[in-house]
Amino acid sequence: MNRLVVIAIFLFTITGLQAQNRKYISNFSAYQHFYNPALTGSEGSMLRTYYRNQWTGFEDAPKTLFFSGELDMADMNKTTDRTSHYQYRDSRKNYMGARHAFGIIALQERFGPTRETQLGLNYGTGVRLSQSLSLRFGTSLTFNNFRLDGNSLVVDNTGDPRYQHVLGDQNSMSKFDLNLGFALASANYYLGYAMQDITAGHFMNSSDNFMKDVYTRKHIAQAGFRTAMSDHFGLIVNGLYQYDEQLKGTVEGQVKAVYNDMLWAGAGYRNDQAFHVGAGLHYRQFRITYAYESPIQEARSISRATNEIGLAYTFRQANPNQQGGLTFW
Repeated sequence: MNRLVVIAIFLFTITGLQAQNRKYISNFSAYQHFYNPALTGSEGSMLRTYYRNQWTGFEDAPKTLFFSGELDMADMNKTTDRTSHYQYRDSRKNYMGARHAFGIIALQERFGPTRETQLGLNYGTGVRLSQSLSLRFGTSLTFNNFRLDGNSLVVDNTGDPRYQHVLGDQNSMSKFDLNLGFALASANYYLGYAMQDITAGHFMNSSDNFMKDVYTRKHIAQAGFRTAMSDHFGLIVNGLYQYDEQLKGTVEGQVKAVYNDMLWAGAGYRNDQAFHVGAGLHYRQFRITYAYESPIQEARSISRATNEIGLAYTFRQANPNQQGGLTFW
């Protein structure tokens, strides 16, 4: 099994390739805009990236590289008074989110003989419902390309008719689709819902038969809460739920303890799949995070850990007068 019979089993017989289409991120709360375009620019203009090495040390295991950029249009206006503008809170409170924001997302994942590339163009906007609550909504145009190198695919039975249409060929599918999302955001919590791949891949696509019915409409719910425990310590709780007709529902939770809005440590759980621990450093306009994920229960068929590292740069400088605030989830 040097070239991973397991991959063929996983991709074709267990999930029919659908699992490749659901993305898991240990520190999912740092990439809210990936799941819900309404949250694009919710922390201002930023650059983010992460690298995820799943099943570390296992040959041809999944590897994911992600990059995104977000632009809050208010950051382009040098005359904006950021202490009084409706998008900003005063020095004792936190950023409320962009009125108009644009984003770009790029993701590439490699898994054995497969290659998947995702691109997305996001737009998010919001209206203020009260002094501390805003309603946000957003949309995204996405592009996906999925490739399967049939020459590199190794199966236990080359005569199996399930694989004859892909073995020995360069198989490819490309599609465009739309995402749509809504969110409520306040100083201490957020609640969001998004629908991804609204047309289930039928908006515009070029597909080989091997990818038929892989892409399906997805429903995503997000929620988070944060509170200051003292002048220097805070607590952050996040949740994520993903559902589609192929893979059904997955629930994830995460808890973080934050010190002085500079250091955090936490742990998370994905039902029946993984447990992770993580930590992060927020220094001036830079952020670095690390997560170690261990498989549990049904995911232990390949008992290798996952490593994930993330980097971010925010163009909005921290307010030096702010003490003990929590400026990120």
